[in-house]
Amino acid sequence: MRSEMHTADNEMTDFFELMVASKSQVARETWAFTFVAADGSPLPAFTPGSHLTVVTPQGARRNYSLCGHESDLMRYQIAIKRDAAGRGGSISMVDDVKVGDCLNVSAPRNNFELSSRAKQFLFIAGGIGITPILSMMRHLHAIGNEAFKLFYCTRDAESTAFVDVLQQEFPGQVVIHHDHGDINQAYDFWPLLESPTAAHVYCCGPKGLMDSVADMLGHWPSGTVHFESFGVDARTFAENTAFFVQLQKSGQRVAVSKDQSILEALRANGHQVRSSCESGTCGTCKTRLIAGEADHRDMVLTEEEQADHIMVCISRAKSAELVLDL
Repeated sequence: MRSEMHTADNEMTDFFELMVASKSQVARETWAFTFVAADGSPLPAFTPGSHLTVVTPQGARRNYSLCGHESDLMRYQIAIKRDAAGRGGSISMVDDVKVGDCLNVSAPRNNFELSSRAKQFLFIAGGIGITPILSMMRHLHAIGNEAFKLFYCTRDAESTAFVDVLQQEFPGQVVIHHDHGDINQAYDFWPLLESPTAAHVYCCGPKGLMDSVADMLGHWPSGTVHFESFGVDARTFAENTAFFVQLQKSGQRVAVSKDQSILEALRANGHQVRSSCESGTCGTCKTRLIAGEADHRDMVLTEEEQADHIMVCISRAKSAELVLDL
């Protein structure tokens, strides 16, 4: 697969406090949140496809894509799917956050930018993966570029977020498909992707959808295929086990619980590692692996790089311990 990944240059250090102005359910397991500045001031600018890092009430950092229009800098809009089998961040946001609460939020960053070279766009979204793509579609519509189409795959009508918004804002440009949890009813993208076109492909959603689409795009021109991932799915997460990382430079041995990423465990022990996407797609947290067997879950490292590097935001260990060049 030849795809274009974007790497952030800045370490995630600057956070500021925003207030939750609204919270509403937009699908069976999905809630939309609106953040504003408590003093009513405008917020930092963002571009379509950007995401925020939010510090949840439980203290975890989680990334959520902005789904509003970049011209509206009085508010940030995100949507969160409550994942009962996840690491707890989405549960904390949905169950614990109330209107009027203040949370620490990072400035927007973009690892999933619209290409300036693209004139036509083919969007493929699965589940909560609709959020960054919705902001892209709103941008294109606002600038008068209607050369795009969305294929949106969900389990059923009740779990389809923003369906009314999509149908009202983009009539005739959206195809919604429900698989009802049956792999045999998954949308067949091959007729759509068999022959490369002038369009750039943007895909965001669960790992299964991403892998399936990626398998069909190896013959598309380099730089025309773009992916954004929300990381490891719940089934993989449920199989997590605890392990240790040994930091060669400091000599410290850090425990990583089954509910933590390596990055989170390092932070909890006072170690700062450059990071951005925290979903294994941008490459910022690439760390040299000195010893141990890694469980690679990223979308960045080549097979050759996997021998001596690891993405600490999402990958784990198959061995009882990893030795890192930290």
